[in-house]
Amino acid sequence: MNDDGEERRGRGGRGGGGGGGFRRPRGCEFCRAKTDIVDYKDVNLVRRYITERGKMEPRRKASTCARHQRAVSQAVKRARHLALLPYTSEHVRISGIHMGRR
Repeated sequence: MNDDGEERRGRGGRGGGGGGGFRRPRGCEFCRAKTDIVDYKDVNLVRRYITERGKMEPRRKASTCARHQRAVSQAVKRARHLALLPYTSEHVRISGIHMGRR
């Protein structure tokens, strides 16, 4: 209720939006740098597109275009094949716990 005794319409009283804070630049990082090739040997670059569990980040989270997401995916697969990157995270390999569906 507001000062006039009326109930507020709209969002149902929940807060929303937010304000300020960190804002990630939009658009593909590779398009902005005008890079055509994603080098699989650059482990620090490729590691940014992998989660801590070892999965590849989706396009909407990584903010890459479709063309460069395919290149990142190929670079991750090549780096994994050459043992530059792990297939799974360390704690999953040690514990042997499989957290999949049943």
